[in-house]
Amino acid sequence: MGEELKVIVFSLAHEQYGVEVEKVRTIERMQPLTRVPKTPAFVKGVINLRGVVVPVIDLRGRFGLPEADYTDNSRIIIVAVKDMEVGMIVDMANDVVDVDSDNIEQPPEIVGGIKAKYLRGLAKLQDDRLLVLLNLEEVLNKSEIVQLEQFGE
Repeated sequence: MGEELKVIVFSLAHEQYGVEVEKVRTIERMQPLTRVPKTPAFVKGVINLRGVVVPVIDLRGRFGLPEADYTDNSRIIIVAVKDMEVGMIVDMANDVVDVDSDNIEQPPEIVGGIKAKYLRGLAKLQDDRLLVLLNLEEVLNKSEIVQLEQFGE
C-alpha cells in the first residue's frame, strides 16, 4: 500500500476533482470580486481575505469549460502555490477523502476537455468513483502567476 493522500474533492461541470489538503488554505463562499483590468478572461478579479488581497480565477474558464452562473453551492478554494495564495472558483466543494497513492494513474492526454499538463493523475476511490487530481503548479503556471503577483503587492 502506498502513502495516503488527503484530498479535498470539488465539482466542476459534473466532474469530480481533487487537490491535496496541504495546499488548501481555506474554502470560502462566493463573495463580490473586484475586477482587474488587462487580465486573462479566467482571472475574475481579487478579494480581500482577512486583510490579504487574493487573486481569484474561475477554473471553468481556465480549463476552457463553459461558464456557469454562480450558485449558493459555488465556492472559492484558496490554495497556496509557491508562497502565493490564489482563489479558484468551483461549482461545489464536496468532501475530504483519503487516496492511496498506489491508486493514482497517469492521466490520459485529455480528460473532459482538460489537457493532461493540468492534471496530476486519476485516482480510483473505494466507491469506484474516479477523481481527477489537479497539478496546481501548471493550473497556476508561472507566466500567469507573474501577472497575478502584481496584484498582491
